[in-house]
Amino acid sequence: MKRIAVFTSGGDAPGMNAAIRAVVRCAWANGLEVIGIRRGYQGMIEGDFVPLGPRDVANTLQRGGTILLTARSKEFMLPEGRAKAAENLKKAGIDGVIAIGGNGTYAGAAKLMVEHQIPVVGAPGTIDNDLYGTDYTIGFDTAVNTALEAIDRIRDTAASHSRVFFIEVMGRHAGFIALEVGIAGGAEVIVIPEIPTDARACAQIINKSAEKGKRSSIVVVAEGGYDGGAEQLARDVQQYSGFEGRVTVLGHIQRGGSPTAKDRVLASRLGAACVEALLGGASGVAIGEVKGEICFTSFAEAIEKRKEVDRKKYQLAAVLSL
Repeated sequence: MKRIAVFTSGGDAPGMNAAIRAVVRCAWANGLEVIGIRRGYQGMIEGDFVPLGPRDVANTLQRGGTILLTARSKEFMLPEGRAKAAENLKKAGIDGVIAIGGNGTYAGAAKLMVEHQIPVVGAPGTIDNDLYGTDYTIGFDTAVNTALEAIDRIRDTAASHSRVFFIEVMGRHAGFIALEVGIAGGAEVIVIPEIPTDARACAQIINKSAEKGKRSSIVVVAEGGYDGGAEQLARDVQQYSGFEGRVTVLGHIQRGGSPTAKDRVLASRLGAACVEALLGGASGVAIGEVKGEICFTSFAEAIEKRKEVDRKKYQLAAVLSL
């Protein structure tokens, strides 16, 4: 193996640049050339390749987003698109590929490997933390801390005006961010997709909190945790509680910003491990960290298996909100 490629795909996540940096520098330390593929699978189809050396990734460790850019490619979903991408990789003399992204990125990488016999390994880059085979994904810790800072500020206003605030965080299919932020932010109610929430029950909790002397309440809602999101939940709860809620949707602010130390270290470890995996002959695997150790999970398993939220944490949040 003489030349490898690296790309980012899907939603950006803080720490992706730290992973790219680790790939480039670890590869060069092992005598490998590195090609960066810009704009994910679409750039692979269009041959948007750029050589990367150790100096090209200098001062990127602290930057959010991705220096290689990202895009969603409908063309790559077709066999013809993947064939074109594979042809470009082979023409460029690329012997192995490192994919940094989420579930969709892994699915594309698996097809590229099976259909065109190109060695591919993946690193989990998504703020949602919903990938099987790793305790934490790159970007999750930063997203949680970003959301938490916003919630701390909102709580000040909620307390000052004796109001109920419904705060929507990212998590269309998974409640990892909402659960973590809800506990850290002292939320009275946490709403996540994995555990159905009834507006009447939510209203009862808010009413009981008021009866106990609480002047304000915080409800953290994962965007996929309630049909209609935080806006609809606030309207439904008002019917049963009498409290007029205020809604804040944090949105894409959670994706941006400088990665935390935890995300930088995790991304650096996983990026380096991807290079070592390719050098060791691995392919078709997602590289993750479980209980502090680097581990390999097949793309098929990482894609098909569902990562479950810690329901004990959910129960703890209810106890701590008394």
